[in-house]
Amino acid sequence: MERGLLWLPLLAAFFWLAWQGSKEYQKVEAYRTWAEQFERAKYDIYAVLGQKDHNITWGKPTPKGPIKLETFSLIDIQQIRLLIDGNPVETETPPEKGRTIELEFLFTEPPNSVRVPFTEIPLAAQWGKYLQNALLNLHSEQD
Repeated sequence: MERGLLWLPLLAAFFWLAWQGSKEYQKVEAYRTWAEQFERAKYDIYAVLGQKDHNITWGKPTPKGPIKLETFSLIDIQQIRLLIDGNPVETETPPEKGRTIELEFLFTEPPNSVRVPFTEIPLAAQWGKYLQNALLNLHSEQD
């Protein structure tokens, strides 16, 4: 009887972990369906991000699909910055560690900006470089 009581918390932890894994799997599957409409997309626990042509869409992943989706155009963006712990850093030489990792999109209208969170610095830097190049190409086409 005593041994059975010792295993009970372990059994409860196992079921909780299985439930959490199932929820995460549902999020990934919902993301996979959502991402099919984009040329380039990313998923992590903080945010989903998709790019199609000049439009960027991002939101929060859930088991039923992304929510709080926002879409904006690169045409309206003045600058893209990689922020680590709230401070701008170079995408070419990002730091190895940081608590908060975000790509900040600064609009041509100064008071507006969008910050998309990331879990990994290398992934954020890669997206930052790609989108900065796309932004440069877009601005050179308009000139």
